[in-house]
Amino acid sequence: MQLRQAATDGSEDLVQLSQRGKQYLETARTLLRTAKTMTDQAIAGQLKVLAEDYQRRAEKALRVDAAKARAFRNASYRA
Repeated sequence: MQLRQAATDGSEDLVQLSQRGKQYLETARTLLRTAKTMTDQAIAGQLKVLAEDYQRRAEKALRVDAAKARAFRNASYRA
């Protein structure tokens, strides 16, 4: 599982994941590792679905936090 790039505007804000995004992504990776060790395929499948949800949360956090950073930066330039 890889974090898809949320935007391609080249801003430095998108190079680093927000702390929240990092936490979501680490949770997704942990869930996937756990799913790979499960012998019960039904539970493994549920863990994979949950990991995908956390990946989406990480992507959303990246987009939201990058937008906030751009807005803050723009407001700082105007001040």
